[in-house]
Amino acid sequence: MTSQSGNNERKPGFLPIETNWFDRLFISIVIWVALSLFWMRFIEPFGPSVWFAAAISAVLGAYVVWKG
Repeated sequence: MTSQSGNNERKPGFLPIETNWFDRLFISIVIWVALSLFWMRFIEPFGPSVWFAAAISAVLGAYVVWKG
C-alpha cells in the first residue's frame, strides 16, 4: 500500500523546459517587459494606452504561471 499524498510531481505544461513556479513567474515578467516595450514603440503612437498591454500581460502571465 503506497501513499499518494506525498506525490508532488507536476504534469509537464506547454513550456519546453522543466520549471517551478518562480521560473514561470520570471518568464511572465520578461514577457510583460517585452510586450510593454513593443507596445510603447509600435502601438501606443496610434492611440491605445500602455495599460492595455499591462492587462494583456497580466492575463498571459497568470496563464504561464498556472499552466506553464
